[in-house]
Amino acid sequence: MITVKDAAAARAYRKERGGTSPAPEVTMQQRPLGTIVLNQKPLTMPPTATVGEACKRMRERRVGAVLVTDEAGRLVGIFTGRDAVARVIAEGRSSRTKLEEVMTPRPDTMRRDMRAVEALRLMRDGGFRHVPVVDGDKLLGVVSHGDFRGGEIDRLDEETGLWERL
Repeated sequence: MITVKDAAAARAYRKERGGTSPAPEVTMQQRPLGTIVLNQKPLTMPPTATVGEACKRMRERRVGAVLVTDEAGRLVGIFTGRDAVARVIAEGRSSRTKLEEVMTPRPDTMRRDMRAVEALRLMRDGGFRHVPVVDGDKLLGVVSHGDFRGGEIDRLDEETGLWERL
């Protein structure tokens, strides 16, 4: 439901952009992360898997991150393409290096009921592009910057610009 306040914000948005751009969909920034990862089968591997195995699986699945899980399926870390470059190749490590040696341990996570704009804010503030989504100890999936729509990114840009003006 669009409120009077939301309609006014949409008019201001159109006016600011010369009246040619459509207003962002009001509900976009309200989209819960649970809807983004619904039915997702995230790529998971144990900490003892090698970087070579992880990179091969990432390529096969066309994803940018491996969620590293323990025997019970609980998240213990994340390994990304960025980690492969910065922590493996740049440091001259072998592809036989174990994930536990180069993963980001205990990564920031978000709950399924949190909103898309909150995930974007966390990514921006933390300087990363992937956030695991959990429900208590249960791993549901991972969202990456590419999962978000233009309106959600516009909302974050608008919010950032507002803070910069203050």
